[in-house]
Amino acid sequence: MPTPTALPSSFTSGDVLTAANMNLLRGAFRILQVVYGSTTAQIENATTSYVDTGVTATITPTLSSSKVLILTNTAIYAADSGSTVFVRLLRTSTEIALSIQNDDTSANMHQTSSILILDSPATTSATTYKTQFKNNLSSKTSFVSNSSALSSIVLMEVSA
Repeated sequence: MPTPTALPSSFTSGDVLTAANMNLLRGAFRILQVVYGSTTAQIENATTSYVDTGVTATITPTLSSSKVLILTNTAIYAADSGSTVFVRLLRTSTEIALSIQNDDTSANMHQTSSILILDSPATTSATTYKTQFKNNLSSKTSFVSNSSALSSIVLMEVSA
């Protein structure tokens, strides 16, 4: 794990940290803010085009060097056998991750699609993340948050 460049590369027994060293450590690799978004609204898709899941959150990084740790959980219900459901994560309009849920044998598949990614938006402007989903075939139907199942997103700004 990298360390702030102003800190000594190692310490020996009996060393005392200065106030300056303590301040450097206080800002290194910590969570600066957490943003949460969720939905239990059922969304249906019977197409091969992406549709918003209703899961969205916006974060405004305090530093342009910060990373954003993103965790998503999308409750999927595929009504038809042979369904493949694609769930993607967008930063604004750019796809940054894709999850594929597949069930070749039975109808009525309940699964959770999870995405975990560390993003580098390189901005201090408000940045929106959201998920979308689609089917492999237009003859298939899938749902997000079927029967009020929870789908969610967590954004954590991590100092660099």
